[in-house]
Amino acid sequence: MEPLEQSALALKAMLDRKQISAVEVMQAPLARIDAVNGSVNSVVSLRDHDALIAEAAQADATPRRGPLHGLPMAIKDLADAKGLPTSMGSPIYAGQVATSDALMVARLRAAGAIIIGKTNTPEFGLGSHTFNPVHGVTRNPYDLSRSAGGSSGGAAVALSTRMLALADGSDMMGSLRNPAAWNNIYGLRPSWGLVPSSTTGESFLHQLSTLGPMARSPRDIAALLEVQAGSDPRVPHGRCESGFMPDLDSDLTGKRIGWLGDWGGAYPMEPGILELSQDALNTLSDLGAEVEELAPPFEAAQLWESWTQLRSWALLGDSAGVYDDLETRNALKPAIIWEIEHGLSLSALQVHAASVIRSEWFRKAAALFALYDALILPSTQVWPFPADWVHPQQINGVA
Repeated sequence: MEPLEQSALALKAMLDRKQISAVEVMQAPLARIDAVNGSVNSVVSLRDHDALIAEAAQADATPRRGPLHGLPMAIKDLADAKGLPTSMGSPIYAGQVATSDALMVARLRAAGAIIIGKTNTPEFGLGSHTFNPVHGVTRNPYDLSRSAGGSSGGAAVALSTRMLALADGSDMMGSLRNPAAWNNIYGLRPSWGLVPSSTTGESFLHQLSTLGPMARSPRDIAALLEVQAGSDPRVPHGRCESGFMPDLDSDLTGKRIGWLGDWGGAYPMEPGILELSQDALNTLSDLGAEVEELAPPFEAAQLWESWTQLRSWALLGDSAGVYDDLETRNALKPAIIWEIEHGLSLSALQVHAASVIRSEWFRKAAALFALYDALILPSTQVWPFPADWVHPQQINGVA
């Protein structure tokens, strides 16, 4: 049985029954990486093959540590994994080797995962196109001339090309969802607080992004989320929840779905995206769900202004040091400099007002979820664009 074609849960079951060894589970993706990674540039900072095979052999020789025992994983290159460089796609940090694991990585290791390297990301994880001056561009495996999306583009491509069965990602404004859509896999942005963030640095003010799982099936998504989720005493606002495994045979009769489409025309879409989404809604309707088209529940311009102000303020807080130093500032990409300078232009009252709008939207969304089981929008407004672009200049004629 070909390991590369199996789900993570299938591999786990085979390992549990000793129908396959961890060495075999490691050899297959390493061979796959050797064969295809050169064309897509998904996995970076790959560890030595012999060292990885030896670690897999050790996994075979020891009692199972957890649900990921013996499964290879590569970490998005924003999080520290001990012994591996954390470049964040920036020449400022290129070559800096982590001396400890980030909390999420420590949880993966404790569950038995073998960390083989990193997955590529845009510089500082900013943007929906995975390219940077350290590792280069990650390409879409379905069309190598096109973008893989971002910022978890490397992870999505590693899954789509069968280099990995599981991958972690993170998401502030679509970074788990956009690359998943463009690579025909699954990405889940969990509710904020479900997966704890860093145990270092500021923990109260800048909570916009979250870590989350990526996989090729909903059940694998749930299995990885079970490992990632759970509060930590060092991280505020944590939530303790479990039991994420979906019942894929459950009856959808009576389930209510709110379709938000293009938010009343506020979000331009390239031709075909809304139609493809409608096909999916028709399938859900055929399975018994009640699909209702909703009017925009909140002013789109307010949401955009609020979120972009909070984003710039957060990036300012995280990156002020490298901006203040002229040498490192010159190594930043223009989009990051713009974000930092936008953050510097904001007053305390503007930041507060942006947070008030976010709070109002949170309460509005909570009211909607009291009525609907799911609220659905397209995960992206555009199809994969040329990989040599920085980003699209317009969407369906709208700049």
